[in-house]
Amino acid sequence: MAISLSSISGLAFQSASFHGRNNTRFPSRNNFDVVIVGAGIIGLTIARQLLHESDLSVALVDAAVPCAGATGAGQGYIWMAHKTPGSDIWELAVRSQKLWNMLAESIQNEGLSPLETLGWKRTGSLLVGRTLEKSAMLRDRVRHFAEAGMEVEYLSGHSLVLKEPALDIGKGGGAAFLPDDSQLDAHRAVAFIEKGNRSFALKGRYAEFYHDPVISLVRSGSTGEVEGIRTSKKILYSKKAIVIAAGSWSGSLMEDLLRGSNVVLDVPVKPRKGHLLVVENFNSFCLNHGLMEVGYVSHQKTALHPPSSMPGVADDAQNLSISMTATMDPVGNLVLGSSRQFSGFSTVVDHSIINRIWDRAREFFPALREISLNDFAESRRVRVGLRPYMPDGRPIIGPVPAIPKLLIATGHEGGGLSLALGTAEMITDMVLGTSLKVDCAPFSVENRFSK
Repeated sequence: MAISLSSISGLAFQSASFHGRNNTRFPSRNNFDVVIVGAGIIGLTIARQLLHESDLSVALVDAAVPCAGATGAGQGYIWMAHKTPGSDIWELAVRSQKLWNMLAESIQNEGLSPLETLGWKRTGSLLVGRTLEKSAMLRDRVRHFAEAGMEVEYLSGHSLVLKEPALDIGKGGGAAFLPDDSQLDAHRAVAFIEKGNRSFALKGRYAEFYHDPVISLVRSGSTGEVEGIRTSKKILYSKKAIVIAAGSWSGSLMEDLLRGSNVVLDVPVKPRKGHLLVVENFNSFCLNHGLMEVGYVSHQKTALHPPSSMPGVADDAQNLSISMTATMDPVGNLVLGSSRQFSGFSTVVDHSIINRIWDRAREFFPALREISLNDFAESRRVRVGLRPYMPDGRPIIGPVPAIPKLLIATGHEGGGLSLALGTAEMITDMVLGTSLKVDCAPFSVENRFSK
């Protein structure tokens, strides 16, 4: 059976091969019930969900280590502000946000601090606009949020200044305020999930194989059925499922894994590069909430040739767009974004983009106009990540047709962190054959990208 999806170019899922960083006790002969390829936030949370909701054994494999890709380069928001009620991802986003809140509450109930453990805080978010046109758009979004059951409020003038004194959006500006949105620190969250997953190693149910790129599928010589995966060092057998959650590399990895088979599956996920500027120990002002300009909503959905009228677009030929996002992380660093561009798998820092991010932020925060970015030469960092972009804006979550036991979970672009727990629950329900909490049809592989 052949399934034709639009093709992409990309790098193979590869890295240096040497021992991983843990001393996990492995089940005998590298036999597992489920093997997950990719240790970003999607792969880690799928492993966590399977370990907590079943008695299955799980192996997690990655060519690098957790937080080495898009997960570690993100801004850490669990927001609904930039999502649209009734869209294909809405219910998944709502479910995932609920699961993050439940996780934070469970940590609190154990006498721990969600802020210290996950970097989690219910900051609320402000989606802001600086013109009458954008304000009208925001009023409309507030109405749709309210109809969808979200707690939301439109703010302008004095009421907005009270919420966020450092922000200036002019007389015609306004904001949609969603008080239940939250933020977390990806590195803390990953460390917490890793620690929890590793607790199952003592029971012989979990193992990690980092710095070990996947090379091929292992098939039965008699039936051709997929039995496991071959890495640069070993073979990992899987009794029940293999899940590909390799982010931007998922398309090229699937191409490698299926080479020589009668299945054609060119998953059209491609890397969308993003820069974030981190100003450490920032004390010129404090942000009470996460902020995002409303132009981000359309900038997030920009196709390969964005319209020149779009805020922040520098050069259509480079597919570059910039919209203001601003957060304070748990230790008081100011995190500013964000850029989006299609430039292959390059993660080289483009300092002209950092300057544009700073200039864009100065339009919203008057205090920054009195400060030069050069003043922070010794106290600034840049995060660069490759978001797994899908042309239709929906992640791929589900079984691969014609290949029993093989599933895929990728294409979340900038929403991997916020959608992770809902995605993990969906994949786990599929593996276990239990009822799904969210309709998976919008995310299925079959018949989605046929030419």
